Amino acid sequence: MQFRAAAIVAALLPLLAFAADAAEPLPPAELAKPGRVLMLRHANAPGIGDPPGFRLDDCATQRNLDAAGRAQAARLGERLAQAGVARAKVYSSQWCRCLETARLLKLGPVAELPALNSFYGRAQDRDANVAALRAFLAALPVDGPPVVLVTHQFTIGAFTGGSTDSGGGTVFALNGSGAPRVVGDLAPD
Repeated sequence: MQFRAAAIVAALLPLLAFAADAAEPLPPAELAKPGRVLMLRHANAPGIGDPPGFRLDDCATQRNLDAAGRAQAARLGERLAQAGVARAKVYSSQWCRCLETARLLKLGPVAELPALNSFYGRAQDRDANVAALRAFLAALPVDGPPVVLVTHQFTIGAFTGGSTDSGGGTVFALNGSGAPRVVGDLAPD
C-alpha cells in the first residue's frame, strides 16, 4: 500500500510543478502582445456579494470600491501603461465596482458587457453568462490589440477553476475559440 501511494505521488509531482509554474505572476508587458486578454477582478470593494435589493442602475445600493480600491485600480492602470499597454479595448460588468475599476485603469473607453456580470447568488445565470462570454472571446481577433475584461471572482473562476484577489487577474492568449489558452496570472498591486 505504501509503494502504491508513493508511486501516485511520484506520478503527480510533474503535474504539481506545472501547476506551480502556471501560477507564476506574469509581467504586465505580457498583455501588450497581440491577441492577449486580461480577465481582471474588480479592485478592492469591502464585503461579499451585494446588499439585498441592490439595483444595477443605482450604485448606492451596491457594494462599491473603497479608497484603497480606487487607488489600486489607478496603480494597475499605471503599471500596464508603463509596460506598454497604453490603450486597450476595455469591457466591464455592469456592476458599479467593475465599471469604476475599468474607468480608473485609463486604458480607453469602457463598454458594458452583460456576459461579465456576476452570478453570485444567481446560479441560474451562470451557464448563460459563461456561454455568452465564450462566444464573445471566440469572436475576438487572435492578433488584435489588448483586451481588458473587468469582472467578478465567480466569472474568472468559471474560466480558470481558481481564484484571484481583488485587482488581480488572468491573462489569456486568444485562439479563435471560446476557451482561450491561459498564459498566467497578473498579480494585484
